[in-house]
Amino acid sequence: MQIDQIIIKPLLTEKTTSQVKNNIYTFLVNKDANKFQIKRALEELYSIKIGEIKIVNRKGKKIKVGRMRKEKKLPNVKVAYVKLLKGNLDVFPKA
Repeated sequence: MQIDQIIIKPLLTEKTTSQVKNNIYTFLVNKDANKFQIKRALEELYSIKIGEIKIVNRKGKKIKVGRMRKEKKLPNVKVAYVKLLKGNLDVFPKA
């Protein structure tokens, strides 16, 4: 798997921006990627040292949309919580 296919995008929520103080950054990653691939991709893209990676598989929610309130399923996603040893990222705003 190529590096540009592993990291989909950084996840920007209120919780993730507050975790930046503790050097923890959050990314949406490919469902087939493992910890070693994620670590290698982030170190090559941003030239940083990564200490710890935690991965969470989130199940997609079912929501009701439209006037007829039809049920729609949101996709399943894989989220990586990355703790940095050295360096910092300018992807997230400082909280």
